[in-house]
Amino acid sequence: MTVRRYPVAILLVFVVAALVVVNGFAFWGDTFALWVDDAMQLSAGLAGVVCGVVVARRVRAHQRWWRVLVALGMTGWSLGQCVWSWYQLIDGRGLPSPSLADLGYLSFPVFALAALFVLAHARSRPERERWQPAQWFGVAVVLDGLVVTGSLFILTWTAALGQVVRATGPDSLTWAVAIAYPLTDLVVVVVAVLLVVFDRVDRPYRANLLLAAVGIVALACSDSVFAYLVSIGAESMKPWSDAGFVLGPLFIAFALLVTPGTRRRDDAGQPLGVDWWQVALPYLPVTAVALLITVQIVAGAGPDGVEVFVGALVVFLVLARQLLSLLDNRLLLRRVYEGQLQLTHQAYHDPLTGLANRALFADRLDRAVEQGAEGGHGPLVLIFVDLDDFKEVNDRFGHAGGDVLLHAVAQRLLSCVRAGDTVARLGGDEFAILLEGEVDAPQAVADRIQSALRRPFAVHGTLVPVRASMGLVVPDPAEPAITADVLLGRADTSMYAGKRLGKDTTVVYHPSPDGPPDFPSALRRAGGGLPDGFALVYQPIVRLADEQPVAVEALARWTARDGTAVSPETFVRAAEGAGLGAELDALVLDLACREITAAGIDLTVHVNVCASRLGAAALEQSVESALDRYGLPAERLIVEITETVPVPDLAAGAAAIRRLQDLGVRVALDDFGAGYSSLTVLHALPVDLIKLDRALTTGVRPDRDAALCRSLVGLCADLEVAVVAEGIETAEQAELVTRAGCPTAQGYRFGRPAGLASLRLSTLSAGWPGAASPERVS
Repeated sequence: MTVRRYPVAILLVFVVAALVVVNGFAFWGDTFALWVDDAMQLSAGLAGVVCGVVVARRVRAHQRWWRVLVALGMTGWSLGQCVWSWYQLIDGRGLPSPSLADLGYLSFPVFALAALFVLAHARSRPERERWQPAQWFGVAVVLDGLVVTGSLFILTWTAALGQVVRATGPDSLTWAVAIAYPLTDLVVVVVAVLLVVFDRVDRPYRANLLLAAVGIVALACSDSVFAYLVSIGAESMKPWSDAGFVLGPLFIAFALLVTPGTRRRDDAGQPLGVDWWQVALPYLPVTAVALLITVQIVAGAGPDGVEVFVGALVVFLVLARQLLSLLDNRLLLRRVYEGQLQLTHQAYHDPLTGLANRALFADRLDRAVEQGAEGGHGPLVLIFVDLDDFKEVNDRFGHAGGDVLLHAVAQRLLSCVRAGDTVARLGGDEFAILLEGEVDAPQAVADRIQSALRRPFAVHGTLVPVRASMGLVVPDPAEPAITADVLLGRADTSMYAGKRLGKDTTVVYHPSPDGPPDFPSALRRAGGGLPDGFALVYQPIVRLADEQPVAVEALARWTARDGTAVSPETFVRAAEGAGLGAELDALVLDLACREITAAGIDLTVHVNVCASRLGAAALEQSVESALDRYGLPAERLIVEITETVPVPDLAAGAAAIRRLQDLGVRVALDDFGAGYSSLTVLHALPVDLIKLDRALTTGVRPDRDAALCRSLVGLCADLEVAVVAEGIETAEQAELVTRAGCPTAQGYRFGRPAGLASLRLSTLSAGWPGAASPERVS
């Protein structure tokens, strides 16, 4: 029944009530009035049966079963009505009691009570209530209802009902039937009221419950009138007294028709307080009964057998209710204990990866250090892991993708250690590993972790490579006063040293008075001079026709005070990050011009300069100053523009290149085909030479590589730009670029970077000719 049909239902109720009232006057005689009365009762009962069956076929679960139970109850009630009508209208016995009709009538409260239990169980409760014994099938509501019912029955029996029932005579069957009607009605009405008052049924079912409760109360009222008439020996029952037997089934039929809509969640998440009325209500009538019986005993008129029997039953029900409460409390204590364990776990574990968090790791590290100091535990190893360039993953896949990667990394780390070792996430993309006991080869564990992390991870359907910088600390047992904080600091320092060394490395901590390698500090300490450990090496560039050197490229190298060889990528990036990139370029330029002049080698020298400084006055001043200072001919210097960052302004860059060319210096575009290089850049910048990136000459797909090299060489020939192929390591690669028409090349096949004194040059060229023809190189 939808909301739009409520007015029709209300109109029908008023019409039926009016018919009952009019029929009660018996304008057409008592016999006709009785026929009409019984017909309306039977029609209302059958309407309840039909509504229940029809709607139950369209719904599922609890909505079906409570309707089936009510339909069964209304079926029994309707059969009882048929028998009653036969007695009253055809057999003419008047009001026989007991009879078969009583069996049908009394079946309805049984099925109605079961239907109310189903409705109570249909409520969606929080998970914390779902497994409480008091909530199983609405047991708490049932027991509370029976306690209230029994107590009210004793009070009613003592006040009036006892005297009425005793007047029915000595026939025990008649007495039982007479008392069954008010007793069953009382039970059903009390349970329905408890369900309504204590909100024991979900909101979608409350309309069903309210309509059913109205129908049950209406039936109970007429049952009470019937019991009274039977007790006084009445021979007839006026239609007005039967109003509840007509309107009650009608309201029940309406209750069966109403189907709940979308469940409201207005009360979702609201805090659950203590409903003191719900706790106290079952015991208020019990207290009244106890006072009544006390007064009876004091007055000398002790309770009769019915009061004693029902009172004992009420006491048993109260004990059962208390037993359920004890079980609830026990389960509550268990859940509190489990909740404390869960909170403890959450307090000491990372919610994303499930690993130990910083607090738990620090506690275990403290304990391991203390046991090691006391000699009660074996050696320990601490590994600090930091993912390289993790921000790029978040930028590409979002934080959800980053979380997926962190969880997968955690599982990989766990697979690399023993069950008793501790793996923790300290925060962000930082992890720590504590290895306790005998660890044969800590470096082997670190290598195993590196290998595991290098296998690509699947993030949102894409394989993502991961690299990590790690710091490894093995405490010296002879070192006094070692603490967990000191070990963590050392591991962190070693990890960052690994990042400065070029990332994807493992650095084992070694005590050093100078601290970890720090190139910017070394550059600042030099004050414009040569930093400690800094040097240049040179790699030859050869003519492919006879593999004779025509030039060298100056490459920077730096070795820290502790002997660590830091990769150029690392210390150059560190200098750029510290704002010392221009100073480093000027240092390399000055040192290369000095060493090539001092060596007396008549070769062209290539010097790298960052593209971001193309157009800066300081660069041009450094070039001019170095040439003048060492007397190096300008045509023997080639400035290579390295595009670790794009050229900020192509027009300004082109003007700067022309100014360098006016000095006699030539300009090359390094790593063409990688980074930010493109045909647009080649077109915009008037360079003298390009160096093809090794990715174009590796020979992975020789046919395509050769075709691409031929195209670029032909394009550069048209633009009057010379070409050098980089990264040539094998004879096959040299043959590939030779067939493509490339005249010069550079790579390990022709010589590794080394000092000028170590280069074995069989032929010293007179220099690099001009760029008028790309095939004419020195």
